[in-house]
Amino acid sequence: MVLKLKLRKVGNSVGVVLPKEVLAHLQVAEGDTVTVTEAQDGVRLSAGNPDFSKTMEVFESLNRRYRNALRELAK
Repeated sequence: MVLKLKLRKVGNSVGVVLPKEVLAHLQVAEGDTVTVTEAQDGVRLSAGNPDFSKTMEVFESLNRRYRNALRELAK
């Protein structure tokens, strides 16, 4: 699914309005939380896993702490 969505001003912020088809695909509704993550191939939007944000925080912390060791292992 590829969609072009327009950014809109919402108060002092900027937001994106998700069409019904996207909401159905993600299985989310108003008030649910979605997570946006940066990936090598762009940005990903995910929903439905309440522990995902906590898991990503732990990963990013460990990734910063062991950056040099991970870089050496990747060679």
